[in-house]
Amino acid sequence: MGSNPIPTSSAHAGWRNKSGGNSNNNSDSRALISPLAFFFFSFVLLGSIAGLYTRLLLAPNVHSSLSTSGCHEDNEGSWAIGVFYGDSPFSLKPIEDMNEERPKAAAWPVANPVVTCASASQAVPSNFVADPFLYVKGDTLFLFFETKNAITMQGDIGVARSTDKGATWEQLGIALDEDWHLSYPYVFDYNGNTYMMPEGSAKGDLRLYRAVNFPTEWKLERVIIKKPLVDSFIIPHDGKYWLFGSDHSGIGTQKNGQLEIWYSTTPLGPWKPHKKNPIYNTDKSMGARNGGRPFVYNGNIYRAGQDCGSTYGRRVRLFKIEALTTHEFKETEVSLGIKESLKGQNAWNGARSHHLDAQQLSTGEWIAVMDGDRVPSGDVNRRFVLGCTTIIGVAALVMLLGMLLGAVKSIVPLSWCPHNVGKRSDVLLTWERPNSLSSNLRLFCSRLNRASLSLRARIKSNTCTGRLVIACTFVVAAVLMCLGVNYIYGGNGAQEPYPLNGQYSQFTLLTMTYDARMWNLKMYIKHYSRCSSVREIVVVWNKGTPPELSEFDSAVPVRIRVEEKNSLNNRFKVDPLIKTRGVLELDDDIMMTCDDVERGFKVWREHPDRIVGFYPRLANGAPLKYRAEKHAREHNGYNVILTGAAFVDSHLAFERYWSEGAKPGREAVDKLFNCEDVLLNYLYANASSSTTVEYVKPAWAVDTSKLSGVAISRNTQAHYGVRSNCLQKFSEIYGSITHRKSVFGSRTDGWDV
Repeated sequence: MGSNPIPTSSAHAGWRNKSGGNSNNNSDSRALISPLAFFFFSFVLLGSIAGLYTRLLLAPNVHSSLSTSGCHEDNEGSWAIGVFYGDSPFSLKPIEDMNEERPKAAAWPVANPVVTCASASQAVPSNFVADPFLYVKGDTLFLFFETKNAITMQGDIGVARSTDKGATWEQLGIALDEDWHLSYPYVFDYNGNTYMMPEGSAKGDLRLYRAVNFPTEWKLERVIIKKPLVDSFIIPHDGKYWLFGSDHSGIGTQKNGQLEIWYSTTPLGPWKPHKKNPIYNTDKSMGARNGGRPFVYNGNIYRAGQDCGSTYGRRVRLFKIEALTTHEFKETEVSLGIKESLKGQNAWNGARSHHLDAQQLSTGEWIAVMDGDRVPSGDVNRRFVLGCTTIIGVAALVMLLGMLLGAVKSIVPLSWCPHNVGKRSDVLLTWERPNSLSSNLRLFCSRLNRASLSLRARIKSNTCTGRLVIACTFVVAAVLMCLGVNYIYGGNGAQEPYPLNGQYSQFTLLTMTYDARMWNLKMYIKHYSRCSSVREIVVVWNKGTPPELSEFDSAVPVRIRVEEKNSLNNRFKVDPLIKTRGVLELDDDIMMTCDDVERGFKVWREHPDRIVGFYPRLANGAPLKYRAEKHAREHNGYNVILTGAAFVDSHLAFERYWSEGAKPGREAVDKLFNCEDVLLNYLYANASSSTTVEYVKPAWAVDTSKLSGVAISRNTQAHYGVRSNCLQKFSEIYGSITHRKSVFGSRTDGWDV
């Protein structure tokens, strides 16, 4: 009897509610997909830019592959060991200043570091080597050091041997390995036995080991102190033995700022504490923590301490002990006299050095070993945090770009806000109403989304101002992306040298210039003097008043050789003051990375009888013509290397250039004021039937003369014409070089592609 409108109405209402709900969900889903697609596209684009930057500008990170199993990046650092010599412990100079030569390794001279993670990894994979102690046995030197095991990530004690006063070292393996970290292997003799007292504070005590088969087998003699002392040594003085060490385990102890002294009648103990213990409990920069073996000079005891102020192991401070009794201790700081490198992280010890062992040899000469690192402690973690922070900044800028372009309608999707999460239970509603956190969160979401709308209203993307803001934002995002990739994947930023047969060397940088090119020269010296293997810069001054040395910002000595005659032949003049065999002839208007220079030096050391350089040319055709690098690449070969950027042997090249047979060529160079580099190539080819030139491709190179307007060869066509004439003339005198063709891409490392 009657109709039933209510159920019908309810059914339609229910259908409309469900339909409306699905519509909101689809809309919200589309709103979410659009920003995600924008973010994905933006990061792909920015990532591509960063990838291109990495490929073109970042130095190849190949140093970690010097050892296939060791030399991994380590947050503790990349420590290495160098050797020094002097007439006294206060006149120590690095081995490269002694001009020690090792022809088999093409090391003229041998340069520090002499022991690295790569050399230690010949025995056991190592991430770094540090804490070196010498043990002198006749004419043989033994070196004990901490080696960070790349597999267990634990410190072990390695040992090496040298029979040439520390120039080269034979790795003998691991001398001591325990289940806990070991370092600071203090080795000494007592009563006909050889003992080692390494730091093993992780075990909670200080242990003494005795050699049973020196230098690789040691047996625990005894625990001498049941305290976790670090970096300890023992010295005899005034009828007693004195033990110096630091205990960082106590409450209120200043880490790296504490020092204790103990004394005994024998190194085996028992030990009694000094009346004034702790001797120091002060700032970590004051040198309280020991930094190597103490030494006696002119009847005085000197103690090395670590300055850990700005970073762990920043530098060694030296102290003269003036009073040492059971009731008194006094020391004053003195200058060590070793100059710190000005090359920064490009120097093997540019960031820090925290250990010294100086001893007098039977000849009266002093020898010392020091460790050094090119990066501060915690550098790996610091770079990772900076990189991640930078990438987060990129994400924020991409969000800003999305809002400006309208791709991001809201910063927080509505479905994420608490007031729009769909159906909720009565309990949740009851909790939500009085809850201030939920209310504030809803308010915060709303304000964020309104900020997006407000920003888009203020900066319209279709206006000039809007386009400028969008462009600037994108550029900043791209720069930050490159920085982030550099921090995370670019290594420590150091442009390190490349060893050959485990040894490093140095070369002299020589350039020829005159007064109109001072702007180039100042920038040139500042840049290249920071390259790791550069020992000295020689400036051949051809014309005008020479500058004062004080005008240059240089990390190495600069010598200005003033010439009487303005001649291009001066570039290859015999110079007895050059101490290195390797010379890089480099025009003052060419700028390239230190890594490119170091790679070229390594290739030259492999073939010191060749001209090794960065600009290849191919002389061919009938008649002979001089053409650019493009021509050489089209014919996949070269037979000339320009010496405006090339390594040569200073003895070989200069003597050949100034030989009697080269006189007609030199006269032609003076007449044309050109072609001195072409002449040297002919002289090399004439003197040998084997390959005489080799090419190394630089990552990039800039000709700064284009910026300063003082280029010597402004008219390229005329310049090439003169050089073609030189080719023909030199071929008549010294024979053709057209058949002496080297091909690109012959090296396995890909440095000549």
